[in-house]
Amino acid sequence: MNSGILGPLLLSDTEENLVPSAPKPRQLLAFLMLHTPQMVRASDCITELWGSTPPKSAMSTLQTYVLHIRQALRGPRRDRSHLLLTRNQGYQLTLETTDFDRFRFTELTRLGHLATAAGNHRTASEMFTLALAQWRGPALSDVSAGPLSSPHLAELAETRQGVLEQRIEADLALGKHRELVDELSDLAARHPTHENVHAQLMVALYRSGERKRAGDVFQGLRRALGDTLGIEPVPRMRRLYQAVLVGSSALDAPVVRR
Repeated sequence: MNSGILGPLLLSDTEENLVPSAPKPRQLLAFLMLHTPQMVRASDCITELWGSTPPKSAMSTLQTYVLHIRQALRGPRRDRSHLLLTRNQGYQLTLETTDFDRFRFTELTRLGHLATAAGNHRTASEMFTLALAQWRGPALSDVSAGPLSSPHLAELAETRQGVLEQRIEADLALGKHRELVDELSDLAARHPTHENVHAQLMVALYRSGERKRAGDVFQGLRRALGDTLGIEPVPRMRRLYQAVLVGSSALDAPVVRR
């Protein structure tokens, strides 16, 4: 069974889509998958589905939605309804680690961190690339986010962005600065106040022999930060800019063994 939240909600058995079609059961399934394998309190499920003004029938309606999800888990080929357990205070959905995209993303990211710590940038880049490949789009993009899931979805998006930057850092260490310029330029355009992305773009441009463009990136960041947030770039960015201006050897591309 394939299951996923890193994109549109996914629950399928071979080619059979098991995701409930009704909006509320879909939302509940997504909420349970977002927290798997933890137990989710029934009160939290109600808050997620109806916010601060649940109907009087919320508990009985919630139980009906749980029944719909169990029916979906039975599937045409194999009964997996046992994966959704009723606990004293709520519900627990358990998914196989290899079947669930979030678990795969977490494990591949962990392997990337280990490779980075060991100085193995090639393996780190490969692991981070595989981790990012688990994403099919914005998390739960086809499900309405309630008040409790919204912060988790924002955190997932930030985690993905962090892994992307770590993959880029590994590629910079592998001497792939020229190949990264277009990707980083696009990221900087989409995140005009993101300092680390701009720092990586400055390094990639500098190592590609485009020192002036690297300096221009800093000035663009400085304007964006001033206009939108009323602040200056952090000291690390200002030091990087000075290093670009003087042509510091500290910014030179690493010697990579082929």
